Amino acid sequence: MILRSLSTRLSLYGLVGVGAAAVHAMALLVLGGLMPLWIANPLAFLAASLASYLGHSRFTFRPETGGQRFARRWLILQYVVNLTVSSVLPLALSGWLPKAAEVAVLVFTPTVLNALIWSRAARFSLQRRQGGNLMPLRHADDLGLSHAANTAIVALAQAGKLEGTSLLVNGPAAAEGAKAWQALAMNKPDLQLCLHLCLTEGPSSAAPGLIPDLLDRQGHLHCSFGQWLLLSLLPRRHPRRAKVVAQLGLEIDAQIKQFRALRGNGSIALDGHQHIHLVPVVLDAVLDRAGASGITWLRSTNEPLPTGLPLGCWWQACRDAGLLKWLILQLLSWRARAKIQGCGLSTNGGFAGVLFTGHMAGAALQAAWRELSSLEANAQNTAPLLLAHPSAPLNQDLAEAGFAISQSFARSNWRQREWRALEALTITPDQSSG
Repeated sequence: MILRSLSTRLSLYGLVGVGAAAVHAMALLVLGGLMPLWIANPLAFLAASLASYLGHSRFTFRPETGGQRFARRWLILQYVVNLTVSSVLPLALSGWLPKAAEVAVLVFTPTVLNALIWSRAARFSLQRRQGGNLMPLRHADDLGLSHAANTAIVALAQAGKLEGTSLLVNGPAAAEGAKAWQALAMNKPDLQLCLHLCLTEGPSSAAPGLIPDLLDRQGHLHCSFGQWLLLSLLPRRHPRRAKVVAQLGLEIDAQIKQFRALRGNGSIALDGHQHIHLVPVVLDAVLDRAGASGITWLRSTNEPLPTGLPLGCWWQACRDAGLLKWLILQLLSWRARAKIQGCGLSTNGGFAGVLFTGHMAGAALQAAWRELSSLEANAQNTAPLLLAHPSAPLNQDLAEAGFAISQSFARSNWRQREWRALEALTITPDQSSG
């Protein structure tokens, strides 16, 4: 039976391959008469890649895909890899091998690479089809930023549409938000309240005279994400870095103290406003005081790229720099996870909310939820985290309170769209029991 199954798959793979080669040849014949060969060949190869993509997903690997198409990323990967190999390999092999061996390498290298790519695509599809039993946690940032944010976040948690939130202790409505959340947690003890470490805007928690390099003339925190990142590149013993890091530690300690005053004692789960906690110099400062401060969990942002999204969503991610943010935070999170786990702290097993930051509604939200639900459970990590920033319409000037960066973000009607989207997000019975 196994041999028969293998022979069937090999036969289908061969038939699809022959079909793709025929598409390549026919497209090249047609296009070759209309344009230069150097343009016609890549276009013909794209047609062949598309034929291969559809054929293997619908027929060769049907047991894994259920007859559905592979995620589009595999078509792009296959096309780019093959085009690169076809261009570079002849130059690399020129004069190194006998002619017969060179031809064999040129023919079989793309064949082997394609087999690896489509096999991996099939496993990816199977994992997504078998997923759905893992329950992501719905999380909202910026509790305490405003009365409007507090209203939406508390309402969602009360309706069972949120499992956690992060408190901005230096926010204008921090005391109000913490009080409302604590009252809600009396009847919902599983609700999680995290410290939302803020170092880029708002008033300081430490005495201004102790941290002059972190503040502007109005006494507001002003170092941007980029500035903290650049500081991380300086040698540890550089005078500027040493001076700022000492002040950074004082501000972190003060925000932890303020968080305890608002929430009470107990272990602390920590994340960062604008994900600032993942910047190396900040992460190191947090980890240095994790044991003494009772920090047991830090958020990571390892966000898998969702499948099944309309092309318009990807255009939006590129236009709004979401893809760039995703790439930067993927790298920072990859570095951070090793350090977090090395210090014995926990972190989430998956994440969604950077790629479409501020636009977590509609297709983006649904795709992110499906992607996180399909991840494999890992006993070393907590559940995946789905992040949003819901809020009621803003009716105050955040800039006056030192939150000028968040002003336009908080005023956007996307805050209400995210609120409604979380309210409407459906969870299947399997997921709710997972």
